[in-house]
Amino acid sequence: MKNYNLIATAAAGIEGIVNQELKKLGYETQTENGRVRFSGTAQDIAKTNLWLRTADRIKINIAEFKASSFEELFDQTYAIAWEDILPMDAEFPVSGKSVKSQLYSVPNCQRIVKKAIAKRLMDYYARKMPLSETGNYYPIEISLLKDMAMITLDTSGTSLFKRGYRTEKGGAPLKENMAAALVKLTTWFPDRPLYDPTCGSGTILIEAALMGRNIAPGLNRSFAAEKWEFFNPEVWPQEKADARRQINHEIELNIFGSDIDGKMIEIARQNAENAGVGPDITFKQMQLKDYRPDQEYGILISNPPYGDRLLDEEKVRQLYQDMGDVYRPMTTWSKYFLSSDDSFEKYYGEKASKKRKLYNGALKVNYYQYWSKNK
Repeated sequence: MKNYNLIATAAAGIEGIVNQELKKLGYETQTENGRVRFSGTAQDIAKTNLWLRTADRIKINIAEFKASSFEELFDQTYAIAWEDILPMDAEFPVSGKSVKSQLYSVPNCQRIVKKAIAKRLMDYYARKMPLSETGNYYPIEISLLKDMAMITLDTSGTSLFKRGYRTEKGGAPLKENMAAALVKLTTWFPDRPLYDPTCGSGTILIEAALMGRNIAPGLNRSFAAEKWEFFNPEVWPQEKADARRQINHEIELNIFGSDIDGKMIEIARQNAENAGVGPDITFKQMQLKDYRPDQEYGILISNPPYGDRLLDEEKVRQLYQDMGDVYRPMTTWSKYFLSSDDSFEKYYGEKASKKRKLYNGALKVNYYQYWSKNK
């Protein structure tokens, strides 16, 4: 089985977590801004698409080369053996980006790459008519950075955060892979209590339950590469069957979520059922001030509605103050809060043990971490 140069793309700030996930799966890695490089076969493409919880996409790195003119870009793209990758009827849209490069017009770069691939295929298949593009989907990207071009093929299709369980969501939902990253940045283990007092549609808790039961996050969705006849499609059912065998059906999880909005609680319950972890999570409608866990040594994670989301600044800061009043006395618990408000610590009433800069979409946020004595 052929070996490919692969890339797991990631949101800024969580490349290190993706790197840890890949190492745990047994891969040698190289971490860069926004991506982690590794290598593997078609089987590894299937495995990483199924199992990576915090990555955005798995891409094949087709080629890297210097391109400071459109002629260079065309010739180098044409030189690639596309007939070994794309069937004659492949649908191959080309997306692009360009940073600090002489070829700064992204639409023109996309057009040149598309034209070069089409000409290579038409020459190979001795076709004079335009390609039909009625077949399977092969998304291609041309990325330029300081005149270095990288052409990649996206094996995931839609982003990996789309697990398939979230049929409804709230007004400002976390992406599933971001929610998984928030859990992985804590000291939570499946034998410890986990609580989200502002659970919304339940994403953080559902991702934790999937981890606790060792359910592959991509198990209930499809991927572009599953239909690629050039890429050993038989590995997909094999890897999915193996993932199903690895599910832990015996473990008991202690996961609880609450929210002031009863409609969101119903959505959270339905999402958890869709994900196959409905019985593992208790959801309840209640105000934040009305509940304090009666267990010890747990983990609290909250993505409260901050100023850019849902509530005005005054109400948000009152919420932070309420959180401090309720949760500061929980000294055996470690607590984690995601917020874009730089004054969160002031209103919460305590300086964080550590804060980590992340991005929730395009919004810069801090992940405030309050560690218990036992962590």
